[in-house]
Amino acid sequence: MSFSRRSFLIATGVVAASSTVLTACDSGGGSGSSSKSKGPSVSGSKTLDIPVGTKADSTGPAPEVKGAVTGGTIWSLDQMDSDHLDPAQIYSSAEAAISRPILRGLTGYKVDDNGGCTLVGDIATDTGTMKDGGKTWSFTIKDGIKWEDGADLSMDDVRHTFERIFASYITEGPIYVQQWLVGGDKYKGPYEGKHLDSIEISGKTVTFRLKEARGDFNFTLAMAGYGLVPKKHDTKEKYDKRPFSCGPYKIEGRQIGKSMTYVRNTHWDPKSDPIRNAYPDKFVFQFGFQPIAATDRYIADKGNDQHAMSIFNEVAAERMAQVMTNPALKKRVITAIDTATYYWPINMTRVKDVKVRQAINFAWPHQQIQTIRGGKANTEVATTLISPVTPGYQKFDLYEATTKPNGDPAKAKSLLKEAGKEGYKLVIAWQQSDNAVKQAVAVKNALEAGGFQVVNKMVDKMTFYTQIGKIDNGYDLFAAGWSPDWPNGYSVFYPCWYGKNIGNGRNNYSQLNDPTVNRAIEAASKITDPTEANKAWGNIDRQVMELAAAVPDYHPIRNWMYGSKIGNVVYDAGNTCIALTKLYAMK
Repeated sequence: MSFSRRSFLIATGVVAASSTVLTACDSGGGSGSSSKSKGPSVSGSKTLDIPVGTKADSTGPAPEVKGAVTGGTIWSLDQMDSDHLDPAQIYSSAEAAISRPILRGLTGYKVDDNGGCTLVGDIATDTGTMKDGGKTWSFTIKDGIKWEDGADLSMDDVRHTFERIFASYITEGPIYVQQWLVGGDKYKGPYEGKHLDSIEISGKTVTFRLKEARGDFNFTLAMAGYGLVPKKHDTKEKYDKRPFSCGPYKIEGRQIGKSMTYVRNTHWDPKSDPIRNAYPDKFVFQFGFQPIAATDRYIADKGNDQHAMSIFNEVAAERMAQVMTNPALKKRVITAIDTATYYWPINMTRVKDVKVRQAINFAWPHQQIQTIRGGKANTEVATTLISPVTPGYQKFDLYEATTKPNGDPAKAKSLLKEAGKEGYKLVIAWQQSDNAVKQAVAVKNALEAGGFQVVNKMVDKMTFYTQIGKIDNGYDLFAAGWSPDWPNGYSVFYPCWYGKNIGNGRNNYSQLNDPTVNRAIEAASKITDPTEANKAWGNIDRQVMELAAAVPDYHPIRNWMYGSKIGNVVYDAGNTCIALTKLYAMK
């Protein structure tokens, strides 16, 4: 997703380019040790797959956090509010992260003290029972699950959750389940009183019948996009602004674009929940803070900011050196390496000539924009669409991003001349931020040196992915990012590069519809041997890049800063964010 990452590495603000998995924080809330050598590296880091837990792992309550205290308020300092809160519309990491204290699913990720995680049953008693080689999956629902109004979670709610994702107004979320369920291609949703026959209810068990074998279906259901929705309180389009909770918190108030407040859901039973703790009395999420403003407040560490953290904002590029070279400040930074790749999809319906797309790649100023973003401490130049820590990664560099990191304008000009496209005009969309403005200038200069004309357009962060997700978006390139929804190449290439996933709200941003790539994705999807499947996904990565359907930009090294009075700041690998329900407010 953009983003919902499943394989990860985590560091204590330190990790050498080795295969060691390190934890990020101690129980008191400070990041761990300091580095004696170089900082984190994506390349060379070992992939960590997420294990499937037992029924015992799926039993609540969640393990207590050592030293945690109850009460107080956790604040946030972030750039933007959520575009979506209806779980069926959630397909970005920030939205998924902020929803975790209020939304629950059939399965989820249980975070341990060392930053690792395990797939467990959330409202289900375990991670599911698979039959027919993966074409049939059953989940039994726990007792004691209640909504915020005290009503019991019903099996009608469970069925309704998975039927409503077919409604016409659901346009932004994941589409795996919709495409896998038998009869899903003709189903229009539950609002006219019709059920989908491939979703069966028997007592407290729900069974899904799929068109294809999916041994990873239980991982799919851990996505925020398949969170539970009560049938009685489904307000359709309006639900996106105010969802109903069955988690430990509920929404008390919201000023869209400015703030949102969570308070305790008194009907949540911790004995039903193996994943979430609930130490603070309240969360107050504050929006409208650029990274540099948020970082400066973390550095000052005054008042409520001592109990503040960020979901989206990382240490500002302009403050990286100050923060990461000061032991007292660096102690309040959690650093994580995950499976993300940021890239620039090239709109194949507008930029149709492969030589033009190759010229863009050759002209790209990787090193210059890496420096603007804060340097090697928070990004690593990418040459592929799969991250080095994702199963299926194969190392290659078709456009000399590592050997000529400042670009090759002469090569770009030569390709444009061969194509008869000298002076080709490019319209580029950026997520609005102060740092993006600086990057945009560098990219414009580099591409124009390579023979292009460039028009940069800044787009509001809150609606950016909605806008670029439109088929006719008016852009030639746009900033995007993705990592697998669970640890394999399928959830990179199927949603983002498969021709049948072109459409408004879909994630094939390049609108790539190449028959050879489509057939390769279909074939790789059926390979059951992990080694062979990984090889196939790596080959598909190369195929897409030979078509120059995107410019790989960077793999992120996450650096989140936080206040001095927040305890137990740990990374949630399953949801690729700080684990909100593991935090506590120090007295």
